[in-house]
Amino acid sequence: MWEVGVDEAGRGPVLGPLVVAACAIPREDIPLLKAIGVKDSKYLSSKRRKEIETWFNEQAEERGWKKSLINCTPKRIDMALMADGLNWLEVRAFGEALTGLELREAVNITNDACDVNEQRFTQRISKQLPTWPWRESEMQSFHKADERFPIVSMASILAKEERDRCVAELAVKIGQSVGSGYPSDPNTKNALHLLISNEGIHEDVRWGWATATRYWSNNCEGDVPVRGTPRTVQHSLFDEDDASIS
Repeated sequence: MWEVGVDEAGRGPVLGPLVVAACAIPREDIPLLKAIGVKDSKYLSSKRRKEIETWFNEQAEERGWKKSLINCTPKRIDMALMADGLNWLEVRAFGEALTGLELREAVNITNDACDVNEQRFTQRISKQLPTWPWRESEMQSFHKADERFPIVSMASILAKEERDRCVAELAVKIGQSVGSGYPSDPNTKNALHLLISNEGIHEDVRWGWATATRYWSNNCEGDVPVRGTPRTVQHSLFDEDDASIS
């Protein structure tokens, strides 16, 4: 029986992707996660996360452990916000990550639920999977699963490390630290002038976030650019006071 965990990193930042990671290991190997100190990525230093990610990759080579990463680009996020929203984007990305593991039987899947309704989240993801239900397989979703289940904690580490790499690559592109990408981060705020100007908004910015639209309104000319539409068209997508996209 495979134990599978799925989690995301980067739901709230104004910069960089939302990353969904799925990982799978045989049930009898779960004690190895506990022994190495796997826990929710929020409670580990950057150095320790990197060490555990490297260790996981080594085990993947030696033991056949599996992982699957889905990078939802800022463009994909913006387009989802204009359609059915972040929760549905995560449903699709969780389904894609699970499909990427290439397992179709004898799996016990645990998702970190972003939906207030855990059971609904499970049902929606299951509809994304080819031929579900799979033989001898189960799926469940829980709030704070990354704190409760080591396999989901491992997924949270893999997702966080992948996102951090993407953010580091953006910093190299513009020649300046962009911090964590979260709106409250001073380094992120200090980098906005290199990412948002009259020439347009950088592809690694989430254009629909209130942080980006406010910066444009205060510092640039013309209507706020909207993904997929001409800049001359005025759009009011979001309430700037909406904390969920600030």
